[in-house]
Amino acid sequence: MRLLPFLLGALLMPLAAQAQDKPKWTLVIHGGAGIIEKSRITPEQEAGATAGLNAALDAGSKVLIAGGSALDAVQAAVQVLEDDPHFNAGRGAVFTWDGRNELDAAIMDGRNRAAGSVAGVTTTRHPVAAARAVMEKSPHVMLSGAGADAFAREQGLEQVDNNWFATPERRKQLDKMKANDKLGWFDVDLKYGTVGAVAMDGEGHVAAATSTGGLTGKRWGRIGDAPIIGAGTYADDRACAVSATGAGEFFIREGVTHEICARIRFKGESLQQAAETVMAEVKALGGTGGVILTGPGGEMAWTFNTPGMYRGRASSNGDRLVAFYGDDK
Repeated sequence: MRLLPFLLGALLMPLAAQAQDKPKWTLVIHGGAGIIEKSRITPEQEAGATAGLNAALDAGSKVLIAGGSALDAVQAAVQVLEDDPHFNAGRGAVFTWDGRNELDAAIMDGRNRAAGSVAGVTTTRHPVAAARAVMEKSPHVMLSGAGADAFAREQGLEQVDNNWFATPERRKQLDKMKANDKLGWFDVDLKYGTVGAVAMDGEGHVAAATSTGGLTGKRWGRIGDAPIIGAGTYADDRACAVSATGAGEFFIREGVTHEICARIRFKGESLQQAAETVMAEVKALGGTGGVILTGPGGEMAWTFNTPGMYRGRASSNGDRLVAFYGDDK
């Protein structure tokens, strides 16, 4: 008779351990992927990017620690990065061929797959806030250009002059591109500094957000993957939340973020396996970049096919890391 309680206890112990190991909340962020190598990054740039990533983790974690939603957490984290000139989003965004800053962003709620995005905004300080307003305050999913800025103004979102986003370093990159015809469609800084965040909250819901200035010298109203739901941004409680960074045209063709979620949902793949499989397909097409993920079970993952990716993660279990390079553990 004494054997039965012992056997039951032995069977339940692994389940109890799993429940204990699962974090109450998770947060993963990125600040772009590319030729990010120690020989190319100055100590000042490394210190600045480290501080920016840590500030974004702090902002998102604060929301989650207080019991806030994954949606609020990813917006809070991305807004910090949009204000940081070390990254290609908001202040510090790259210039178009015509010498302007045109910004794209998206946000998605895994609870009901509600989504909002903006493309080509020029005066809204936080494009990710505009994307959320599109999701919650309009019947649409995506707005672009002057209409998106007008909508943001109507919603009372902070507006700035387009020059507010400009930095001397980004202007130099545009000048370098125009002076060298060989660069062509090429990120002259060799980094896709798009920013993004994914999170799981205390209710087990996931969300994703992404924001970018696009590519240096982009023309004709070019839009990349970041604001396109299913390409650069996706969240689904049935699978995971994903934010991408990289050569947007390839991420659009592959439908990267939706493809990853579909593999997890329908094939039962782990987050890491699904992400690596899809990024291998992107590479086969000729594309480079990376993705960050988290799932409703508290899993966190990232992968990239470039030398480095600005990235960080935090969880209720005390797991916190900021990393840049491919060999960072």
